[in-house]
Amino acid sequence: MNKFTITYSNTITLENLLLVWRAFLKGKKGRRDVADFEVRLMHNLTLLHHSLAMQTYQHGSYVRFGISDPKPRLIHKATVRDRVVHHLLYRVLYDYFEARFVYDSYSCRVDKGTHRALERFKDFSRAVSQNHTSTVWVLKCDIRKFFANIDHVVLKDILYRHIGSPEILWLLENVIDSFSTEGKSSVGLPLGNLTSQLLVNVYMNEFDQFVKHSLKIKHYIRYADDFVFLSRDRRYLLLLLPQIKTFLKDRLRLELHPDKVSIETLASGVDFLGWVHFPHHRVLRTVAKRRMFRALEEDPKEARVSSYLGMLSHGNAYGLSEMVSGMRIHS
Repeated sequence: MNKFTITYSNTITLENLLLVWRAFLKGKKGRRDVADFEVRLMHNLTLLHHSLAMQTYQHGSYVRFGISDPKPRLIHKATVRDRVVHHLLYRVLYDYFEARFVYDSYSCRVDKGTHRALERFKDFSRAVSQNHTSTVWVLKCDIRKFFANIDHVVLKDILYRHIGSPEILWLLENVIDSFSTEGKSSVGLPLGNLTSQLLVNVYMNEFDQFVKHSLKIKHYIRYADDFVFLSRDRRYLLLLLPQIKTFLKDRLRLELHPDKVSIETLASGVDFLGWVHFPHHRVLRTVAKRRMFRALEEDPKEARVSSYLGMLSHGNAYGLSEMVSGMRIHS
């Protein structure tokens, strides 16, 4: 394996910290903690650079708060200083790992995302059904408490295989070990860290590689902890399940959510990434509709309306789009 080759000294330069700061600042200028850091920007970045160079840096604590998007979640927010470090690590590591990810992983990747995953699902359904002339079965899986169950020892072992620099590994360990799921030691990554978005993909890439190279499955799509397999053979998908469960448990110490594993025909409607998919169309999931209208009643501003209209453009939702546009007109 060709390892990550950028050296620690070239990673933590003051020039890099300034570049990262400019990227970090976008959309955050009005926030109090960011403004306070920026008042003495060069002083703060110089101190940060010194602590990184001397390896005296220690990640701080988090502020915890809840959101409902779409379901209740706990977000853990790091200090501005620590978030600059997150952005630094993300900036230097992203391209290396991106080149090693499988094509059909779609979460938190440049030029991927939900829309691309939905289109790929449509393409796969057409290919597997031989242009909708055969029945398509879909095995849909979801990992139980995904972020909360990422094992630090397993994650570090994966990173050791890719990164040769002891200093970069030290910094990564510092960030990883700054958080643990309540009641568990050395387990869990925080929702809210930019590094978490990259590290969960690094973690699940182990599973992606197993699927593609050991199970040799072509029609597979993963978005974060949601993934699907498409086949004309229901029994084949049933036989995959034990192998999937064993790999996740033994290699990654993860478990499938017992209530979110299903094998259904595409004709009966498959719920994936907020849409219910059928052979020739997809419709917005009922829960997603309710959430959308509730959000628009609370805030019918142009930006939110436009955002939802963009989302609805990816499916069969002309009537819903008209209703949403109407809310904008009368807001």
